[in-house]
Amino acid sequence: MKHDYKIKVYYSDTDSYGVVWHGAYVKWLEVGRVEFANLCGVSIEKLENKNVGLPVVEMNIRYKRSAKLFDELIIETSLEELRNTRISFAHKISDTNTNQLILNATTTVVAIDKQGKLIKKMPEYIYDNFKKVIENARL
Repeated sequence: MKHDYKIKVYYSDTDSYGVVWHGAYVKWLEVGRVEFANLCGVSIEKLENKNVGLPVVEMNIRYKRSAKLFDELIIETSLEELRNTRISFAHKISDTNTNQLILNATTTVVAIDKQGKLIKKMPEYIYDNFKKVIENARL
């Protein structure tokens, strides 16, 4: 299962040359991750109500080409790995008009409580919702 999210590049995403600033991609990866989690039944609101956060502890981005002002992009997010202690997501950002790959990335999150303390085992409701995604993908 994957989630697609379309965006358009605006001035605030670019540098003075009209090229997307590298940090803008990080913001878009978060959008992809949050929307994918929502699709799996793990909404930010639910996490907030249960006093749980899912901060990124590892990120790997491989840039292939630059996106530019007014490009229309698609962020594809999928579940890469589910463990009791962490969840990893795979991301791909492409230009919708040319189908050219902009970047590949992975992000890994862990669970923490509101005080910032690591929750050593992923809370069951989070783990179970993502596990269902994996099981349904195998069918």
